[in-house]
Amino acid sequence: MERPDTAARGHSAVFVALAAFFVTALVVSNVIAVKLVETADRVFPAGLVLFPLSYLLGDVLTEVYGYRTARAVIWLAFACNLLAVAAIQVAIALPAAPFWEDQEAYERVLGQTWRILGASFAAYLVGELANAYVLARMKLLTRGRWLWSRTIGSTLAGQGLDSLVFVTLAFAGAGAALANPIVTSWAIKVGWEALATPLTYALVGYVKRRERLDAYDAGVGFNPLPFGGGRDASSGGSPSARR
Repeated sequence: MERPDTAARGHSAVFVALAAFFVTALVVSNVIAVKLVETADRVFPAGLVLFPLSYLLGDVLTEVYGYRTARAVIWLAFACNLLAVAAIQVAIALPAAPFWEDQEAYERVLGQTWRILGASFAAYLVGELANAYVLARMKLLTRGRWLWSRTIGSTLAGQGLDSLVFVTLAFAGAGAALANPIVTSWAIKVGWEALATPLTYALVGYVKRRERLDAYDAGVGFNPLPFGGGRDASSGGSPSARR
């Protein structure tokens, strides 16, 4: 069944909720990632508790609405995170009240270095866009079957690139071993996604039924930039967007 034109029907409440939770997961993860956790001789940022949720939601967005819609939400989340970081930096720079004694702690916890921030932004974009691309491509190759293979396969690629880019850009040349945090972060993210597979199936099934959508990105130009890029299977009238 062909879906109605997106522009004509507008954005549904389900889509808005998915996008909102996606953005929230990213912004909150970057705030709590300041804390480093160590367990069983493995070190990882606390943000890994929540950050993989953005990949789960990204899978749902790509699976149901198509690559270009997921790409738009990924860039929206990037802009929201940039706004959050800018607001935090402004708050740090504002003069503290004479009786407030926590300025140093405030700066130490929230005032991440620009190198860390740059690494985080680059890793997020590379990882999320790769995740959406791999899932969309695998959906075409598998003809919509074996959702678990697409969600886990796209996470292996996206989260692997995310961990590699972030750790390398953030800590290369700083005297710290890179292999441990790269492998540990990657393993935690992939394990999180694998364990959440039943939740992904349930959420994808629910959203497809509610939206009456199942986008196949046939003939799409997979441009990672937030504009342009060929025919879109997630736009109205495409025969590849079917029930």
